[in-house]
Amino acid sequence: MSTVFFAVPDTVDDPERVSGGNVYDRRLRDGLEASGWNVRMLPVAERVGALRRTLAGVPGDALVVVDGLLVARETGAVAAEARRLRCTILTHMIDGEFGDAERADYRAAPQVIATSGWTRAELIAQDAAEPHAIAVAHPGTDESAPSSPSPSGGRLLCVGAIAPHKGQDLLVEALSGFADRPGWTCTVAGSLTTDPGFVAALRARIEAAGLADRVVLAGVLSGDALAEAYARADLVIQPSRLESYGMAVADALAHGIPVLVTEVGGLPEAIGVNDAAMIVPPDDPWAIRVVLQRWWVSAELRRALHDEALRARGARRTWTAAVDAVTAALRRIESTDSHPAGVTRAAAS
Repeated sequence: MSTVFFAVPDTVDDPERVSGGNVYDRRLRDGLEASGWNVRMLPVAERVGALRRTLAGVPGDALVVVDGLLVARETGAVAAEARRLRCTILTHMIDGEFGDAERADYRAAPQVIATSGWTRAELIAQDAAEPHAIAVAHPGTDESAPSSPSPSGGRLLCVGAIAPHKGQDLLVEALSGFADRPGWTCTVAGSLTTDPGFVAALRARIEAAGLADRVVLAGVLSGDALAEAYARADLVIQPSRLESYGMAVADALAHGIPVLVTEVGGLPEAIGVNDAAMIVPPDDPWAIRVVLQRWWVSAELRRALHDEALRARGARRTWTAAVDAVTAALRRIESTDSHPAGVTRAAAS
């Protein structure tokens, strides 16, 4: 049995801090264990030097996967251990330009795993890793029963941590133009603790628009509660300003639900090639409003999109494929006798 150490944020199992990255980390952990790996989890607190101390306690020459959020939070830690450990960086998100120290961490890792092709392209563009050293392991979705659309198409759902990069304020601004239109509701599901200031401003905007009885900030939904939210949704909206992939969009399509998304980052990649999506420019609430108006006035459009979403269910990506891609990357590191720093495994140990 091969052993891999997995350094993750210590909020990975926190039910109030659900995020796409945390979900991915948990599914990867469980998938690797199910396929025969001995996974040693290393929860890392958000404290100065925590990642460096954690990695320093790992036995020499060990195989280690480090969540990229930790690398961004504490630059220099991976590079400092590159001569002693075989580190792989798992990159969920790229938020802006890398600094020299963060780029050095990535260059020190013999393998990088990106969760989308868009993220891989960004890593290459920023000279963070050689193309041959970056593997893509798309998030998966579970097989799900198809949703049953309502006649009016009025049940809207938005899933994601409530924060500026997710763009829920854009959605509320778009919906403010429909305050007098009957028959619709919008459930906004996601962590309320990621950015409390943004949440407070969003609540105030909902109240000012007269939408308090229409737009519900439901907090974190998971398990059966999240499945139920998808089951009763007519349309899933992802108005993000920044998105590396878009797991909520992939989940929506797995349920046979049409989606309305912004054309940013990896969101088009999560949609794939199908006609179940309506795509608008980023940061444009007017465009969201126009598309919603078309959605509501045309039963024919809603039927066509729903039919396409049902067809898209057959092309969903699986978590097994994601685990297999990560496993292949880890096996490549296991089979090599060199570290990126030029030190042999024997010398490193």
